[in-house]
Amino acid sequence: MEFTIGQIAAMLGGQIQGKSEDKISMLAKIQDAKQGQLSFLSNPKYEQFIYTTNASAVIVKKDFVPKKDITTTLILVEDPYVSFTILLEEYHKLISFQKSGVEEPCFIGQQVSVGNAIYRGAFSYIGNKCKIGNNVKIYPHAYIGDNVVIGDNTIIHSGVKIYADTRIGNNCVIHSGTVIGSDGFGFAPQADGSYKTIPQLGNVVIEDNVAIGANTVIDCATLFGDATIIQQGVKLDNLIQVAHNVEIGKNTVIAAQSGISGSSKVGENCMIAGQVGIAGHLVIANKTSIGAQAGVSKSINEEGQRLIGYPVFDIREYFKSYALFKKLPELNQRLAELEKKTGG
Repeated sequence: MEFTIGQIAAMLGGQIQGKSEDKISMLAKIQDAKQGQLSFLSNPKYEQFIYTTNASAVIVKKDFVPKKDITTTLILVEDPYVSFTILLEEYHKLISFQKSGVEEPCFIGQQVSVGNAIYRGAFSYIGNKCKIGNNVKIYPHAYIGDNVVIGDNTIIHSGVKIYADTRIGNNCVIHSGTVIGSDGFGFAPQADGSYKTIPQLGNVVIEDNVAIGANTVIDCATLFGDATIIQQGVKLDNLIQVAHNVEIGKNTVIAAQSGISGSSKVGENCMIAGQVGIAGHLVIANKTSIGAQAGVSKSINEEGQRLIGYPVFDIREYFKSYALFKKLPELNQRLAELEKKTGG
């Protein structure tokens, strides 16, 4: 796939300084780019490479003023990083949505509604009474249970398992190994010390523009009519556990190996780093940021807090405490020396 520099600049609303008709076939880092490739300059630390790069074009900020002669064509935009991200997204769409048609063998159940331009990979399975939207891509070995709804332009990668009654919106991406709608961790202790399984009868609802990384698990709600809900714009990394009846608010991002216990509600526009643990039945306010390996044992009711530690507390207080903690061996030695001098 090739585009002229002029076409790319038009897509980004940028201005060109140089050759608008040169062809671009690939994106690359500025220090490694070659002819026919496009890069960007956002971080001033990399400015040195714009004078030596072999890229056919480089996206730069519109007020960029070169200190030396430049041989590459420049595309001037408001924000080079955002513009380059837009191109990556468009390139990814072109690659991801290339496939179409039905590969054999695969299975589709009864009373299934299927949209236009879909792709069904070999050994994929679609159960009964499902509704599959337009331009959906279902890769090989994906499993889709009965009564599942999948919106337009959604990609289900190889090996994804989607249990019955799940609802998935438009423009979602679900990566390999993810399991959606599995049973929540519900067991009732018995008098003899054993545990009785509590049937999990609810479902999972995933709204539009959600991305879910590989090997993430989202459990269904416990009661019929209830749902575990992932709201629009949420981005989940690999290896995340979302328990039964959890709700995650719009545009929240969660990094790998984090876990959210049952019935907790995470607000909108939150940022949760890797290996964070959130206990059950809690509420996390909008715009909360939680640092890596933190433990949340109580609800966070004030919006916009930045927290870290176990249990979590304000990040500024945490680093003050950490500064003291690092000095404990020195303070202990000084205390021992004082005790010797005073005969304590």
